[in-house]
Amino acid sequence: MSDTLIDNALIEAARVSKAWPFEEARKLVKRFPQGKPGGGAVLFETGYGPSGLPHIGTFQEVLRTTLVRRAYEALTDGAPTRLVAFSDDMDGLRKVPDNLPNADMLREHLGKPLSRIPDPFGTHESFAHHNNAMLRQFLDRFGFDYEFVSASDRYNSSAFDNALRGVLRNNRAILDVMLPTLREERRKTYSAVLPISPSTGEVLQVLVEVIDPENGIIRFDDHGKTVEQSVFGGNAKLQWKVDWAMRWVDLGVDYEMCGKDLTDSVTQSGKIAQILGGRRPEGLIYELFLDENGEKISKSKGNGLTIDQWLTYGTEESLGFYLFREPKSAKQLHVGVVPRAVDEYWQFRGNLAGQELDKRLGNPVWHLLRATGEGKGGVDTLPVTYGLLLNLVGVLGPHATHDQVWTYLGNYIGDLDPATQPELAKLVDAALAYNRDYIAPSLHRRAPEANETLALAALDEELAATSDDASAEDLQTMIYEIGKDPHYGFETLRDWFKALYETLLGSSQGPRMGSFIALYGIEPTRKLIAKALRDT
Repeated sequence: MSDTLIDNALIEAARVSKAWPFEEARKLVKRFPQGKPGGGAVLFETGYGPSGLPHIGTFQEVLRTTLVRRAYEALTDGAPTRLVAFSDDMDGLRKVPDNLPNADMLREHLGKPLSRIPDPFGTHESFAHHNNAMLRQFLDRFGFDYEFVSASDRYNSSAFDNALRGVLRNNRAILDVMLPTLREERRKTYSAVLPISPSTGEVLQVLVEVIDPENGIIRFDDHGKTVEQSVFGGNAKLQWKVDWAMRWVDLGVDYEMCGKDLTDSVTQSGKIAQILGGRRPEGLIYELFLDENGEKISKSKGNGLTIDQWLTYGTEESLGFYLFREPKSAKQLHVGVVPRAVDEYWQFRGNLAGQELDKRLGNPVWHLLRATGEGKGGVDTLPVTYGLLLNLVGVLGPHATHDQVWTYLGNYIGDLDPATQPELAKLVDAALAYNRDYIAPSLHRRAPEANETLALAALDEELAATSDDASAEDLQTMIYEIGKDPHYGFETLRDWFKALYETLLGSSQGPRMGSFIALYGIEPTRKLIAKALRDT
């Protein structure tokens, strides 16, 4: 089949695909069926507020937006696109996040633009530069194609001056949009433009009188003193919703998604964009992530997972997979979701090659591979699941080593070398870390009940008569037969397997026991059973 026919088949399948990136991309296709007139790039934007350390909620916007970007390119047979990751680092620091060093120093700079506050970590030019660098480091690691733009660079270099001029010209119309949405007390101090105090360097929330729009001159009260100064060259920034609208128009943004908490902001900023001569971009409003207690994740509280935490206990691919799923549904985001995400990623990746085109376009892995560079290589399946690895290291204990794990893997799978199995090597590292920090401290092997003691003894007897090279399936069948035997009194097989997990592994959940025994070994498993029987 020719490349043209393949491309045509992809486009036709994408036009009817129910995968959410294609549904989002079709909104843009209505605007730009074959790209922008004149060959310009369709512009995708993501925003980041560097008032706290970047977390996965920040990263997910770049990933999800990239998924829509690639879907649009597929629908238009490669129309040019760009992605801008924009940092709102001219915002004033309102409060000091709980999870930062040198908090007293930061408090001395409250109210100042984030890019004009010293870095509490002492490694970068400013607080914002530090957090921007952290975000970029991960985006680069993941392989995103993006352009980083900071508000400070645009304001300070006068790149936004003409856009600011437009805001001043339309100041009254913008206030007519915003003031009715505010509480009475807030209306008294609300202005579209926020001047930077010449005396303290703070971003001021004060009434502003526009004196000369063309030259950017405004008048305002600066701590009891009336001041006239230009807004140009970094001497002011715009109020958030006005700033968002100005940016859409000035940069020519065509697509930007946001969280559910910004639903009203999208509406008001869209109206302001029209006043400024532009239009609101297309975009998805997604649900917010929750922590393990069901509370909204906050940069200032630091109650979400950091990027580094996920990558310590999981993989980049599993992170992308988890973020892909159901963006309009609220999901918990904590360390407990990582293992399942890892295994589901590999399950979907293993299915990909054999799927028909329409099914492939609904497979999250298809989208993720395109987002991060299709055809980058690597295997499509792993010889063991992450869940099975976690059970192995859980039995080995908190001081399990790489060599121990690879020895067991070699016994189970055959000749293995971490150097030639990089994906598996990542999972071994992650499993050891997860076991050390979360599994080992929580494991508690209970003593078996009377009927469970009989069943365990029967299992031990069967294993004693089983050869070391027995397959995982044969071992699983053996375990099934014991659990189904009415002599041992299990109402369901689930009860039997739960007993095995709790008495041998110290957990209420576990792997296919046949696979575990094949991996761990028959004699080591018999020792686990012997220990459980001694505890009765």
